[in-house]
Amino acid sequence: MLISLITVCYNSAHTLERTIESVASQSYENIEYIIVDGGSSDSTVDIIKSHHHVISQWQSEPDKGIYDAMNKGIALAKGEVIGFLNADDVFANVDILTQVAKEFDDDKLEAVFGDIEFVKNERVVRKYSSRDFKPQNFADGWMPAHPSFYARKALYNRCGNFRIDFKIASDFDLLMRMLKVYPANYKYLPMTFVKMAPGGVSNQSFKSRILLNKEIMQSCKEHGIKTNVLRIYFKYLKKIFEYV
Repeated sequence: MLISLITVCYNSAHTLERTIESVASQSYENIEYIIVDGGSSDSTVDIIKSHHHVISQWQSEPDKGIYDAMNKGIALAKGEVIGFLNADDVFANVDILTQVAKEFDDDKLEAVFGDIEFVKNERVVRKYSSRDFKPQNFADGWMPAHPSFYARKALYNRCGNFRIDFKIASDFDLLMRMLKVYPANYKYLPMTFVKMAPGGVSNQSFKSRILLNKEIMQSCKEHGIKTNVLRIYFKYLKKIFEYV
């Protein structure tokens, strides 16, 4: 089974090489590794070129944001299964994609996801577990960890790609379509897929959190999911227990 793994990046010279090396270290060999660069002005493209033996396809051109870049990667993907690895993330171990491929031997399975860890100075500071996820959790503004999410390309064909009018919550909107609105047959894997740095665009500032939750509520409304502000913001109390 061919797995298409997509990394989107922009001016990521300080982190991208580590991500590429993590892909190269995977024990699973049938990987189509795609990098979509937003037209970087640093040495990102030079790093991509220097790892041509690992990268199956790449392009560098301006885009309309991270979700537009992700959609470009999906359009390029030839694999039966698609996953994403951010430009500052690494796999938790060398057998992640081997395990993913093994699960997809079940022809009825359409998506898998697991856990992620946030690491600072080589120490785990937060664990995000998708273990307790149920489709009704979307009404609480909570979803499985997207960096651990792998789905058949047929599921994208059925549910659509990332919407680019959302700036922060398009991954939430997409997973809600896949797992709730047009429900896929999915499976949770009790393992850490990815280690990543703390932060991210949705946590950069109080303003970012407000925009994130505004988009989440808009997405829920458009898909007929009943929610309210209190339910959406209550998730931040639960996040306290994720910190180590």
